[in-house]
Amino acid sequence: MESKPVRAHTGRKRNDAAKQAILRAVPSLLAAADRIDVTMSEIAAAACVGKQTIYRWWPSRGALLLDAMSEWASGAVPEPRTGNRRDDVAAFLRATFAAASTPPADALLRAILADAQRDRQVADQLAEFVAVRRNALAAILARDGANPDDVELLVDQAFGVLWYRLSVTRAPLSGKLADRLADSLCAAPASGNP
Repeated sequence: MESKPVRAHTGRKRNDAAKQAILRAVPSLLAAADRIDVTMSEIAAAACVGKQTIYRWWPSRGALLLDAMSEWASGAVPEPRTGNRRDDVAAFLRATFAAASTPPADALLRAILADAQRDRQVADQLAEFVAVRRNALAAILARDGANPDDVELLVDQAFGVLWYRLSVTRAPLSGKLADRLADSLCAAPASGNP
C-alpha cells in the first residue's frame, strides 16, 4: 500500500500583533474585574481575537497568565549592593513587594496561584518564574557564609509573607513591612557563622 504524502499545514500563521493584544488584555481584565476567574472567552473578546487564536499560542489559561505576568514583569530583578546585608535584603524586599502589589501584578499573581492549584504544569511554570527572585534573595542572604539550609528557610519565610498577604489576607505589602521582615530575616542565627 502506497503512503500518501503529508499535506502541508494550511492553518493561519501565528500573528505577533494578536499575541501582544492577548497579553495586554489579560492584566487589564484581571485588574478591572478584581477577580481571578476571567475566562478564555472574555480574554479573546477583549483582545478582539477568537479563542482558537489563544490556544494556538498557549495550551491553558495558566500558561497564558504566566506569559502575561512575565511580559508585565520584564524588568530586572533587583540585586542591591550597599555593603550591608540587612539593607540589601530590605531593598530587595521593598522592590519585590512593590512590584507584586501594584496592579495588575497583584491580580495576575492571584489568578496564576489559583490555576497552579489545579494544574501541575502551571505550578511548575510558576516555580520557574519565582525561582529567579528566590535565587537573587538567597544570594543576598548567603553573602555572610550562612548555612544553605538556613538560607533556603529564610527565603521561604520572605516569600511566604508575600504570598500569604497577596492571596489570603490582602494586607498591604508595604515598605515598612519589608524593612521589618528584613530585620527579622537578618537577625535569625546563621549556623554557618561562629
